[in-house]
Amino acid sequence: MITGKNETLCCSPDFPAHPLTWGMVGAIPAAGRFPAKKTKKNERKNMTYNELEQKIGSQVAADWHQAIGGGWIHTSAKVENETMVTENAIVWGRVSGNARVYGNARVSDNARVYGDARVSGHAQVSGDAWVYGHAQVSGDARVSGHAWVYGDARVSDNAWVSGDAWVYGNAQVSGNARVSGDARVYGDARVSGHAQVSGHAQVSGDAWVYDNAWVSGNAQVNSHFFSQQQTTNI
Repeated sequence: MITGKNETLCCSPDFPAHPLTWGMVGAIPAAGRFPAKKTKKNERKNMTYNELEQKIGSQVAADWHQAIGGGWIHTSAKVENETMVTENAIVWGRVSGNARVYGNARVSDNARVYGDARVSGHAQVSGDAWVYGHAQVSGDARVSGHAWVYGDARVSDNAWVSGDAWVYGNAQVSGNARVSGDARVYGDARVSGHAQVSGHAQVSGDAWVYDNAWVSGNAQVNSHFFSQQQTTNI
């Protein structure tokens, strides 16, 4: 029964509220008046197998499966927690602990990413490289060979760490910088721009090597700024 305009509206299964009573107490909305479900603005679509092949070339479908997190994992990979391989990430290597690989990142060959490490963007970790602790590799960065990146170190942008180089502590390697050979970059050191650290060189403390500087040989830099065309080779 429907009563006057300002009185309580009563409805029964045999006498549902009229559509015109939309907005009144106890009224049932007319068909099509329910609010539309909103789609999340930044909701990501998981990469399909066809898109995977577009990225890395023709593959054997049986060698791949999609991780719970959405990324793709090869049968040769060893992944402890598939929820940590998300978005468009591709893994052939090893991912364990709370480590996460996401974005368009790749972990291949015998590379290992573990602990609480993060590999994101278009970054690649390959060869026998290790990334662990709370280290982060992002952007278009590359970590390869037998290189180690660990602690709270950051490798970003288009930086490369290769060979047997180590980057650790709170060190940061960014820009187009290159750290190679048996070089060590650690402490609060920074290597950026087009700088290169190679050989058995060590950059530590609060040293900052940037622009086109080269640090090589057995050089040790721990509290200076090197820039432009400066070269240290001891």
